[in-house]
Amino acid sequence: MASSIITKKLINSPDSCVDENLQGFVAYNTAVRILKGHRVIVREDIDDVIASKRVTLLSGGGSGHEPMFAGYVGRGMLSAAVAGSVFASPPPKSILAGIRRIAKGGIGTLVLVLNYTGDRLNFGIAVERAKCEGYNVDMVVIGEDCALTSDDKSAGRRGLCGAVVAAKIAGALAEQGKSLAEIANIVKGLSRGRIGTMGVSLTPCSLPGAGPTFSLGSDEMEIGLGVHGEAGVERIKLESAKNIVRLLIDHMTSSNNSSRIDLKSNDRVGVVLNNLGGTSGIEMNIIAKEVIEYLESMEVSVDQFYVGHLMTSLEMAGVSITIIILDDLIKNCLDDETSCSFWPKPQISTGSRDRRTPQQFQPIEIKSSDNEMPNSCAAKLTDEGQTLFKTSLTAACLSLVNNESLLNSYDSSAGDGDCGTTLRLGAQSLLKFLNDTDGEKLKYPGWIMRELAERAETVMGGCSGAFYSLLFTAASGVLESNVSTAAWIEAFKVGWTVL
Repeated sequence: MASSIITKKLINSPDSCVDENLQGFVAYNTAVRILKGHRVIVREDIDDVIASKRVTLLSGGGSGHEPMFAGYVGRGMLSAAVAGSVFASPPPKSILAGIRRIAKGGIGTLVLVLNYTGDRLNFGIAVERAKCEGYNVDMVVIGEDCALTSDDKSAGRRGLCGAVVAAKIAGALAEQGKSLAEIANIVKGLSRGRIGTMGVSLTPCSLPGAGPTFSLGSDEMEIGLGVHGEAGVERIKLESAKNIVRLLIDHMTSSNNSSRIDLKSNDRVGVVLNNLGGTSGIEMNIIAKEVIEYLESMEVSVDQFYVGHLMTSLEMAGVSITIIILDDLIKNCLDDETSCSFWPKPQISTGSRDRRTPQQFQPIEIKSSDNEMPNSCAAKLTDEGQTLFKTSLTAACLSLVNNESLLNSYDSSAGDGDCGTTLRLGAQSLLKFLNDTDGEKLKYPGWIMRELAERAETVMGGCSGAFYSLLFTAASGVLESNVSTAAWIEAFKVGWTVL
C-alpha cells in the first residue's frame, strides 16, 4: 500500500521534473540534442549516420529509470530515445516524431520496446503510423524477466535491464553495417532463453510529489519485482548477500520456471549487476563477488561483468542481476566501443578480453623480531600484578563490547556514529589476544602495550586506531623499564603528550 507521506526530492516541481531532467542531461552531454517540442533525445550526428546507410535505433519508456533511456543515445547504441512522464509510457505522437527524425532518408529503423502494456500500445501505434508514412521500421519487444514461473494470466516476461543489453548489441550490429532484418532477428533471439533478469528490493521508490509506491518492513525484501515497483514473486525476511544471490540465480535457472535462462555448465556468460538506485558501492561489490563465485561454482565461465546504475527505479535500494549466455557474436557486440559513458567499462587485465578473478599480490615481508616475544630484560609484573592487569583489561574490553550502541548514539551527535563499533572491534581483538596468550608473557606490560598499539591500528583503523596506537606506543616505552605505580602514571602522561 502506497504511503500518503510525500518523499523529499531535489526538484523544482513534480510537473516540470521530466523536462528539466532532459534539459540538464543535454547541458552536460553535448553530443546529443532535444527534439524541439518533444521529450526526445537524438544523436547530434544523426544525419551522418543516416547518410552512411546504417540502421538507426530508437527506444524509450517512462522516466525515473535514469540513465535509461537518454543515457544510451550515442555511437554504438541508440540513435534516439523517447521519454514519458515518470513511470508512464510516452505518447505515440512523440515516438513517431523521433522515428521520423532518425528514419527519414535512411535504410531502416529498429524500435526496441520493453514488454509493458503501455509501451507496447504506444510504441506499436507509432510504428504502424510510421509504416503507413512509408518508413522502413521494425519493432522488437524485449522481455527477459525470470521472476514469473508461469505464462498463465500474465502479459509475458517483463522488460528489465536486459533492454540495455539489447540496445548495446543492436547498436554494435548497426555500427557493423548489419541490415534491419539481421539486427531484429539477433535481438529477438536474446529472449529465447539466452538472457534473463531478476531483481530484489530492500526499499520502495517514490514518484516526485508523492510518497513511497509500496511499503516494506525494515526486516523485509521483495524478490522479483518490476522496475516500477510492481509486486514480485515473494516477500521474505532480510537475507545475507550470499543467500540472496543464490536464491535469485537458482530461481532464474530452475527447470520448474517457464521463464528460466537455459544455463548449463561450461557456458560462457556476461553479467550485468544493476543498481536500482539507492544501493551503496560496498553492497554492490559484495554482491558482485557473490554472483561471480556462485556462477563459477556452477562451472560457468563469467567472461564479462558490468556493474553500475544502468536501469534504476528512482531511489529504490536494491539490485537486479542480468545473465547473458555468450557466443562470439554477442560477446564482440558487448565489447565493441560506444560513446555512451553510462555503459560501464570495467578495467580488464592487460592483454585479455575476458574477466578472470586475479590472484592476490603477495606483500613484501620484512623480517623482524619486534613484538614476537617480550624482552626478557624488560620490567616484569608479579603474579598478583599480572592477574590484576589481565582482569582490568578484560573488564574494560567487555564494557566496551556491551556498550557499543550507547557509544554509537553519543558519537552520532558529533561524528559519524561508529565510535562504539570501532571500539568494540578493538576490544574483541584484545580479548582474543588475552585468551590466547601465555600467562607468563602477560607479565610484560611494555610488550602488551605494543601489542595493543598494533591491534588498534590494524583492527580499529581510522582516526581512533591511530590515536590509540600513538597512546599505547608511547606508554610502552616507559613501561619497558619500570612497572611501579609512578611509572604507570608517567606512561599515560607521555602518551597524552604525544597525542
